[in-house]
Amino acid sequence: MQLEVILPLVAYLVIVFGLSMYAMKHRATGTFLNEYFLGSRSMGGVVLAMTLTATYISASSFIGGPGAAYKYGLGWVLLAMIQLPAVWLSLGILGKKFAILARRYNAVTLNDMLYARYQSRLLVWLASFSLLVAFIGAMTVQFIGGARLLETAAGIPYETGLLIFGISIALYTAFGGFRASVLNDTMQGLVMLIGTILLLIAVVHAAGGLHSAVDKLTAIDPKLISPEGAEDILTPTFMTSFWVLVCFGVIGLPHTAVRCISYKDSKAVHRGMIIGTIVVAILMLGMHLAGALGRAVLPDLNVPDLVIPTLMMHVLPPFAAGIFLAAPMAAIMSTINAQLLQSSATIIKDLYLNLRPEQSANEARLKRMSTLITLVLSVLLLLAAWRPPEMIIWLNLLAFGGLEAVFLWPLVLGLYWERANAAGALSAMVTGGVLYAILATLKIQWLGFHPIVPSLLLSLLAFVIGNRFGRPVAAPVAVSPTDK
Repeated sequence: MQLEVILPLVAYLVIVFGLSMYAMKHRATGTFLNEYFLGSRSMGGVVLAMTLTATYISASSFIGGPGAAYKYGLGWVLLAMIQLPAVWLSLGILGKKFAILARRYNAVTLNDMLYARYQSRLLVWLASFSLLVAFIGAMTVQFIGGARLLETAAGIPYETGLLIFGISIALYTAFGGFRASVLNDTMQGLVMLIGTILLLIAVVHAAGGLHSAVDKLTAIDPKLISPEGAEDILTPTFMTSFWVLVCFGVIGLPHTAVRCISYKDSKAVHRGMIIGTIVVAILMLGMHLAGALGRAVLPDLNVPDLVIPTLMMHVLPPFAAGIFLAAPMAAIMSTINAQLLQSSATIIKDLYLNLRPEQSANEARLKRMSTLITLVLSVLLLLAAWRPPEMIIWLNLLAFGGLEAVFLWPLVLGLYWERANAAGALSAMVTGGVLYAILATLKIQWLGFHPIVPSLLLSLLAFVIGNRFGRPVAAPVAVSPTDK
């Protein structure tokens, strides 16, 4: 183990826990459910931008994405920039209307919104089950990414790094709640920005400049500098699928959507759209370009996912590498804490209080349950991540797609189509989720498209058809545990 690398990381984790302790003290000022899971809806523009960006950008963007750019070349950098409008789309389409309705319905979770809109218990149970299954896969990816990072950059064995990382994230999320999550996201977003810029400059310098780096990539494989990428992977259908999966479809991600009901006012959402888009642009371009150009510096890596942590140790002094190590760690931690909180909220608010509504006033029990559920989920994730695959980006995209196939149309059409009803929403969720699972499992690509494309198209069709057989929904009402 390299102490010069580990010491800055330890200092970073101390700051993370410090912010979590602050959040715990501040939590006493609000009712538990609203404060623990939404931070009392108090986010300003900068915090909103940073938490939404940090939640969206994960191990896939700092580990898996650059790993794919290393393998397939500069074409993958172009592909990655398809994600640029993700924050703008999320806040623009959900944004104001979502937040206004959430306050009107007294919604704490995404499923609260769905119940208030469609008034169907079956829909809430199906949505809860889908969310938990997909989040297990998505969070497993983040745990793998964090452990690999510590293994490569700090010389810590994978299993030991997994335990250190998992225990740290579990404790600060369990005890800090949503407010700790967004405070840390803000700090982590700044760390990611600084680290990305420094690493890209160091990689270009180590490669002998941009011109020299491109020449070296050409010598390795001319396809590495072509728009199609190595192995001609970047076909029009692949790029279209990727745009749907990681840009437009992000609107349907529950842990992203819940950020859209947690900000303070309209000024915050306008500022968040601008700042968030700029931050995403810098991070996506910087990290993927560093991964692609990194092949000119390290041409013989066997595991592409190791390119960023390996580059850190190769092109940066040890102490600087330790400081930069906090950047991908920040990306991973911010995504996990958002998904852990959403999972805990789903289990407590949407499932437990559905069955035991009389417990909604028992805040002491709810606090204990929230902490315990977060810790138990973290243990399960540690076990799931113990034997990882080589390229985590595909597992991450699989979980992303499953969430989008289930939630996208019920969310968007529920907001903008007054005649939308529970039968349509249920039809869309079942069709999208089942079809995506079948196509992804059997690796069927209709006309060359990723399974997310036919899944969303048929899910939309199922919504329209199912809607014709359903009953009109009465005016939505405020949600309380007794409603469900």
